[in-house]
Amino acid sequence: MKLLLSGLLAYAGSFATSAAQQSGFGGQNAFSAYDDGLFTPVGDLSALSSTEFTTLSHPAFARHKVRVKQSKFCDGSVRAYTGYIDIEARHLFFYFFESRRDPDTDDVIFWTSGGPGASSSLGLFMELGPCRVTSANETKRNPYGWNDQANIFFVDQPVGVGFSYAEYGESVATTKDAGDDIAAFMSIFFEHFTKFKGRALHLAGESYGGRYIPVFASAIYDNNPRLIEAGLTPINISSIMIGNGCTDSGTMYPSYYRTRCEDPTFPPTDGISDCVRMKQLVPRCEKRYQESCVDKFDMIDCGAALEFCESAVGTTYRDLNNYDRARPCKGLSITECYPIIQHITNFLNKDHIQSLLGVDPVARGRGFQWNSMDINMAFWETLDISSFPAHYYIAALLERGIRALIYVGATDFICNWMGNEAMTMGLEWSKKDEFRREPLHVWTIKGNQIAGLTRSGGGLTFATIVGAGHMAPYDKPIESLELANKWLAGEEL
Repeated sequence: MKLLLSGLLAYAGSFATSAAQQSGFGGQNAFSAYDDGLFTPVGDLSALSSTEFTTLSHPAFARHKVRVKQSKFCDGSVRAYTGYIDIEARHLFFYFFESRRDPDTDDVIFWTSGGPGASSSLGLFMELGPCRVTSANETKRNPYGWNDQANIFFVDQPVGVGFSYAEYGESVATTKDAGDDIAAFMSIFFEHFTKFKGRALHLAGESYGGRYIPVFASAIYDNNPRLIEAGLTPINISSIMIGNGCTDSGTMYPSYYRTRCEDPTFPPTDGISDCVRMKQLVPRCEKRYQESCVDKFDMIDCGAALEFCESAVGTTYRDLNNYDRARPCKGLSITECYPIIQHITNFLNKDHIQSLLGVDPVARGRGFQWNSMDINMAFWETLDISSFPAHYYIAALLERGIRALIYVGATDFICNWMGNEAMTMGLEWSKKDEFRREPLHVWTIKGNQIAGLTRSGGGLTFATIVGAGHMAPYDKPIESLELANKWLAGEEL
């Protein structure tokens, strides 16, 4: 799991204290301002300027403002927007693209990418956005962008990631703190651009998003009663979509042994003696993790348990791509395996691109970096990376009727399919038996082309994507888009 220190892992988060306090609900005075007609929505995105920001606010969210402008780039066939979520001295950068099919009726997707500390620009320009960066100087249209049938956000968070920044050095070090402003942002957006009110919202993310996204969704769900109390339209949170998530360390650590030595879909990557050694140590890892990080949380004992599990089964490959066992790549630097990441970095560091996007001078002076190691280390120091119980949030969302899709590129190692399947099979909610009794079966595209294995029940779907690694939409764009579109439409795989 320490490969996350340099990895491309996705993330999202939650409220640190009550949603009413964190989202800036100002009590009766704020509600009265809304009731008295002091709030006037912008109405339609087309009203936004392409040369300067329009500032959005709402009396029910006193601490939050949203700056947004049209930004004509990436794919000229749809309207694109960029801007900042301003929370006093903190500023989160975002992109928004309208749907290619029908922006007036299609659902909305919120996407966040990795790390913790990786910019969502990677998801946009490498995987599922309307275009891909092909060199430091140009992009090309991505025919398999997930805005095929959905409007989609890409947000750089937590603060300090990508073009997001804090004026006085504020930082975030836990999943719960990372997303404390997302519910307010979505509420302001939906209230101003009224055609989106009531539209289904799907929260999606990759890798570390396995921890972030369930908590984001929970924050939005829990905030809805306060929106109703304030006279606002509740957000129609419909589902979560997690790709190659590292959600539960309790199932992921044992899966490293299984993936290396017992994966029925891939040849063993380690020698017999190494596999025997790891097999003996797996029960000790599981026991120590359960006792020190789950049954109770003791910072020192849990840290020691994690160190033991790392040394026992968590060692990363030296001669294989840790994000895709089927595509050899020596070294731990992800940019060596995926040169497109360096292309994205160079592209977003060009002055005219930053000017077009409306990047603030502070962020421009700092320069774009695809991954913040300061954020990553901060999450390690709090043990959030290895001990936060995000899978409990998934189960709680399922209990409340929020659907969940867990999809995994089958050749990923670092957040592999075996660990994710074990996580889904261990979730506890009232309809768990509907899911557990279903056997894995093949799902296909184009009639009979095998795309992977899947299991569904009780609102939960687990799916693998054959031939894909950690960044599944990059490796298998056709299959990934088919999966996303079926999910949005509520169709079975």
